[in-house]
Amino acid sequence: MTEMTTDGAACAAGTWRPDDLSNPVAVAQALIRLPSVSPDPGESQRLLAAMLEALGFSVTHLPYGEGAERTPNFFARLGTGGPHICYAGHTDVVPPGRVEDWRYPPYEARIADGLLYGRGACDMKGGIAAFVAAVARQVVAGGVPGSISLLITGDEEGPATYGTCKVLEWMQAHDQIPDYCLVGEPTNPRVLGEMVKVGRRGSLNAQIVVEGTQGHVAYPHRADNPVHRLLAVLEALRATPLDHGTQYFEPSSLQVTSIDIGNDATNVIPARAQARLNIRFNDLHTGASLIGWIETLCRQHAPRSTVTATISGESFLTQPGRETRALVSAIQQVTGLEPALDTGGGTSDARFIAQYCPVSEFGLVGASIHKVDEHASVDDLEKLTSIYETFLREVCA
Repeated sequence: MTEMTTDGAACAAGTWRPDDLSNPVAVAQALIRLPSVSPDPGESQRLLAAMLEALGFSVTHLPYGEGAERTPNFFARLGTGGPHICYAGHTDVVPPGRVEDWRYPPYEARIADGLLYGRGACDMKGGIAAFVAAVARQVVAGGVPGSISLLITGDEEGPATYGTCKVLEWMQAHDQIPDYCLVGEPTNPRVLGEMVKVGRRGSLNAQIVVEGTQGHVAYPHRADNPVHRLLAVLEALRATPLDHGTQYFEPSSLQVTSIDIGNDATNVIPARAQARLNIRFNDLHTGASLIGWIETLCRQHAPRSTVTATISGESFLTQPGRETRALVSAIQQVTGLEPALDTGGGTSDARFIAQYCPVSEFGLVGASIHKVDEHASVDDLEKLTSIYETFLREVCA
């Protein structure tokens, strides 16, 4: 890992001025036009760092990993006082797919019919642009009370091994953990202002391998059918409700994703059977407790079995406090909607941040993310900027 710190006040910032950066659409277009398909950082992160330096941020570049896994990240901070509010986001995007299927080229950042098209317009260069514009407006208006930081990674769409989690370790070691973090992932299903994420379910992937004794199907007493034992395990797992949900979480869900026997013969009892499953779990469980539950049922129904499991993230919940209330208030002022406090959907880098400080997520409408013709409403980009600006003004007052 190498790091490099530059001071925004002493750094030449090209042609970017605070007034220029007050326009979220222009900022988003500039970022979209620089392809950054994970794990290739492209130049978008360097451009974003230069924009922040033009606003007076001190930027520390934090690349981690080696070779093909090398991941660009940076931490930028403006001000030294409290409260310290951090915005977390990622500059990497998913591949565009078949470019010829796009209405407009994915890196052209074309505006048509009130929509900004391009890979990353919604997930999540548009959200980053809105936050940069919100800070720029406050800088132009006279500055920001407290301090604002950005945690930016180039490895959110990939394995996330050398991204946010590593930057957080650096932040802790350098006394840079914020009082509160806002992740700019697109959280709204249909309309801006519908939903704030205050937590996320955990995710566990497990593989169960059951060993048996191979034999002829006409003489089952001479064999031990692992398929039957595996089916008994899976039925026991499926038939047991994990819970009935909590105030902020829906019930935990177990889904069998694969059953593999590898037997092409119709008259042979196989020697082995295996299955894979995923559990999305709420805050009533931990990954370890669920692994123990799976292992217990396997011992009951298939003594000759092994369980291999990985936990991509534990569940977490940020109990609504002053900062979340300020975010909800800002959304209401700008959109007239009262957002639901939700924990659904997949995982995000908030799962790492929650281990260090309170965190919530709010961004654009996510209906087009990862799709052909990904887009963000120009009006929504302006509204999101106003929400972020109002939130910062209220929470830092």
